[in-house]
Amino acid sequence: MAHGSEGRVSRGCKLPLLLLHVSLPLLLFLWHSPPSASSLRVKMAGTTQTVLLNDNATIFCQVYGDPSPNITIMGVTWFWKNPGSATEVKLFEFFGGQHMTGRPGAMVPLKSLESGNASLQLPGIQLREAGEYRCEVVITPHKAVGQVKLEVVAFPVSSLFPEQAIVKEKQETLILCMSSGFHLDNITITWKKLSQKDPQEVFEGIITNHTIENGMFNVTSFLMLKPSLEDNMTIYQCVIYHKSLPTPQKLNFTLTVIESEKTAWSLNNFFYIGVPLSLAVILLIIYLLKKARPQTRPLSCVLKASSQNTQTYTAETEELK
Repeated sequence: MAHGSEGRVSRGCKLPLLLLHVSLPLLLFLWHSPPSASSLRVKMAGTTQTVLLNDNATIFCQVYGDPSPNITIMGVTWFWKNPGSATEVKLFEFFGGQHMTGRPGAMVPLKSLESGNASLQLPGIQLREAGEYRCEVVITPHKAVGQVKLEVVAFPVSSLFPEQAIVKEKQETLILCMSSGFHLDNITITWKKLSQKDPQEVFEGIITNHTIENGMFNVTSFLMLKPSLEDNMTIYQCVIYHKSLPTPQKLNFTLTVIESEKTAWSLNNFFYIGVPLSLAVILLIIYLLKKARPQTRPLSCVLKASSQNTQTYTAETEELK
């Protein structure tokens, strides 16, 4: 009996051991195996997302599908890779109620995560943080991964010099349109002539110069004009296109054209120059006429001289007699 009892007990203990022996490999397989065919997905902000320099950037990653998000069994990891490197850097990780950050300020708010929003927040984004970002979400045993390219841009600060000018016809005039402190370097500057007729794009007389300073880009566009009187009160417009700008920047320049000295003699010039010159000429003529007139003596002097000549003639006659 004793042996029979021992035999029955031994066989009873083998069943749980057998189940454990079968279940353990199955659990390990489920943990390490690729994600099963589920509908768990993540949605990114397209293939490329653009943010402004120094902004508090949010890199979009929305979890949807089945199973629904549950932070008690859910994990989120964010990776970043520099475009010039093959090594990924772990920026943020959340799992089992604990989180780890590899970048100061990096965060996925738990309240947002409960609703399936796994977006990564990066305060004060810098140019060097551009690159590839990967959002990895795990709801055991399912996994979904999304990737996006992040571009960090800085909008240009633009100015026009001068804003208005008064020039003579046919006089060469230079207008400067300057944009500085922007990133990326893809920028386009065009010129338009806003006359009373239809606006026209200007293609001639344009010179463009690019410079780089501390990783930021600067560009100056020069427009050379040689206006005619028909261009008087014409508005020239500098238009700046850049990825950071929701709409193009537009700067206006007003041109005032006056007649040149060779083709016009204004009334003011006549009074300031012509009248004094005419008076000087008249005075000179009077002076010359006076100088050329024969000198005359008073009548008394003439009669006295005539009397003396008569007396002299009478005395000479008497002596001859």
